[in-house]
Amino acid sequence: MSESIKKSDVLSSLTFFEKVALLSGQNTWQTRSIPRLDIRPLFMADGPHGVRKQVGSSDHLGINASQPATCFPTAATIANSWDPELGEQIGAALGREAANLGVDVLLGPGLNIKRSPLCGRNFEYFSEDPYLTGKFGAAYVRGIQSAGIAACPKHFAVNSQETRRMTSNSVVDSATLREIYLTAFEMVTKEASPLTIMSSYNLINGTYANEHPELLQSILRDDWGFSGAVITDWGGGNDPHAAIEAGGTIEMPSPGFDSVQQIFDSKSTNLEKLDERVGELVDLVRTINPVPGDPDFQDAHHALAQRAAEESIVLLKNESSLLPLSATESVAVIGQFAFKPRYQGAGSSLVNPTRLDTPIEALTSSSLNVVAQVQGFEHGKAADSGLIAQAVQAAQTAQTVLLYLGLDEIAESEGKDREHMRLPENQIALLRAVAAVNPRVVVVLAAGSAIEMPWLGECQAVLHGYLGGQAGAFAMVRALTGAINPSGRLSETYPLSLADTPTASTFPAQTRHALYKEGPFVGYRYYATTGTPVLFPFGFGLSYSQFEYSNLSVTRDTATFTVTNVGSVHGADVPQLYVRVPEDARKLGPVPTLELKGFRKITLDPGEKKTVTINFDEYSFRKFDAASQKWITVAGDYVVCVGHNANDIALHSTVRVAGQSVAATHPAGEVPGYATGHVQELSDQDFAVLLGRSLPVDVSARQLLGINSPLSDLQYAKSPVGRAIYRHYLARGLRKAEESGTPDLNLLFQYGMPFRAVAKMSGGLADMRMVEGILTIVNGHFFRGFGQVVTRFFGNRRRQKALQREFTALSTTHQSIPATHK
Repeated sequence: MSESIKKSDVLSSLTFFEKVALLSGQNTWQTRSIPRLDIRPLFMADGPHGVRKQVGSSDHLGINASQPATCFPTAATIANSWDPELGEQIGAALGREAANLGVDVLLGPGLNIKRSPLCGRNFEYFSEDPYLTGKFGAAYVRGIQSAGIAACPKHFAVNSQETRRMTSNSVVDSATLREIYLTAFEMVTKEASPLTIMSSYNLINGTYANEHPELLQSILRDDWGFSGAVITDWGGGNDPHAAIEAGGTIEMPSPGFDSVQQIFDSKSTNLEKLDERVGELVDLVRTINPVPGDPDFQDAHHALAQRAAEESIVLLKNESSLLPLSATESVAVIGQFAFKPRYQGAGSSLVNPTRLDTPIEALTSSSLNVVAQVQGFEHGKAADSGLIAQAVQAAQTAQTVLLYLGLDEIAESEGKDREHMRLPENQIALLRAVAAVNPRVVVVLAAGSAIEMPWLGECQAVLHGYLGGQAGAFAMVRALTGAINPSGRLSETYPLSLADTPTASTFPAQTRHALYKEGPFVGYRYYATTGTPVLFPFGFGLSYSQFEYSNLSVTRDTATFTVTNVGSVHGADVPQLYVRVPEDARKLGPVPTLELKGFRKITLDPGEKKTVTINFDEYSFRKFDAASQKWITVAGDYVVCVGHNANDIALHSTVRVAGQSVAATHPAGEVPGYATGHVQELSDQDFAVLLGRSLPVDVSARQLLGINSPLSDLQYAKSPVGRAIYRHYLARGLRKAEESGTPDLNLLFQYGMPFRAVAKMSGGLADMRMVEGILTIVNGHFFRGFGQVVTRFFGNRRRQKALQREFTALSTTHQSIPATHK
């Protein structure tokens, strides 16, 4: 779009019809255009860890193939590198590839907090900690937008479960909302200026995120200074009129002209707000100026993907210094993942890689002596005695066993949450059988989230590659052989068991309301505050070397200390800075024992010392005051801690910080669970004290279904037709997918989507009037509903065609708009 035309002139030249039409998509991936005013369509594509631009028929879940692109390690993997500079390099590569493919808006990165290890989409998210998430998110956005395109951080906000994700109401107190679930978005907005942000599907305290004035206007725009466009998650639009009022800019994908018609029908559109939203789109079109990179990027980006995987590998166990393996070590390679690797998650982030390295290829081309290679187990199947027998025989022929284990694809997917934290039983049986004949077992793990490890004592070493992308296989072999020294640190806590997690009894919420009863005690904040033992703490990771910290000096502005490599191997370390707040801060509400406020990744040669300085920033000493709804700094003594991880604090010092005194005490301080952090068994009454209001009442799904009821509630439909659809299509289809070991992404989406999405996702084939007819059928009035659906189908078809003709005519050659649309 030519910038010589003032935005105000563009707005004044647009008809009301055109303005409204611009605020919803043209198709699955593109916005609408106004050629006469040089407003071009913008093309959007998924891209948290690789560009997914589809070819042929488009869908938003990755059902159809996409153009080849570099599959980088997922966000959960890269966060283990604790190296935001690496994140920015990956972002820049993603941006260049997107520009090469004609993509204007790359949908990512994902900034949602890992509230529970069970979230099926945790592989797409960075961390359980908002500060670490914010630093990586800002780095990715800066990198992506360096290519002249827009990044779209997501999902804004409090979208931490996949179960009922499109209809769930996240009920959370204001301090926890700001401190835990919004801080990463705040950091990204202030530090990287994203051009767009994606609103989440869910409601927040009773209001849909895309219609939430406090979230989209008061916080995002007024407090943080965001001036870009807010884009719905695909099918996340609800009330287009309310979205305009609240700050939602673009509804995706295309609902045809149904949202346009709804705004026409409302006859109460705030024209000033409408111009604000259209102005945001106009600014976006003008700002985006893609700068394509080298078209022969494949080799360079594959190398970057391998380096990223190398920096992110976490050494979890290394008994008797079994690793690194000697150059000519004889090894037996066992496990299906060695031949068919798990290198990314399932869902809308699925990337078609430019190439894919496999572990067996990497191992056989290394200096290691591969004397046997067997499958050992089959995904989704019971333990096979024949396969196990082959593995046992192979293990007896080698000095060391490399056992490739991990979560099956079906365990981690968009659209569903995990039911437990265990590895499949067939893999554990294999491990025990192999370890019984050869104790030198190295488990090589592939998974996008925390798992339980009751089998940890049955192996001597564990290297965790998470989901390492298309080049992860060679990265892992370099770590096994010592060509690189593992330097990854966990960006999430590994509890001993699911029962130890703060949300063990509440996640995922199976009813409409997801109650965030645990408040700020998420991840390591909970374990550190309560003293709950964990398997591996947040920030944990071993090395082939050792590092010591000394000489901590703290001022109001900085913390300075010395790191020394006391080992015999060159390596990288990640010293982490945590802060404990003064006692008076507890008057404002629940306060964790310590919180991450800084970190640095440094490399050192054997015997080398480096002085590390970490600057405090606006996030270091703040606490949200629910009473005043403002951030404040509580005056007092803050304890600054430097540690190897959240459970291993090596140094600490106290610094007095000026600020405000706290007079009033939040009533939640009188609730024992919130005072001590023991939040697993809080009552609804306890949570109401933290909220400062009564809890919403859950309405039974067995009542009449409405436009925002998920399709999964068809199991309660009054109509036998609705119940039959649930049993024979939804439930049966998902059961078959589970048995096959491959998630059915289309069915998972349909299972959780509300009835309104039938219209929102159809590109105009259906409208909300038809949805009302469908609801009449499933609520027990088949013939009346069927008649409504048929009548409204043909009426909608005529209306859609007429509106499309009018819009095309208006957008190409200015005409006076029909009176019915003024």
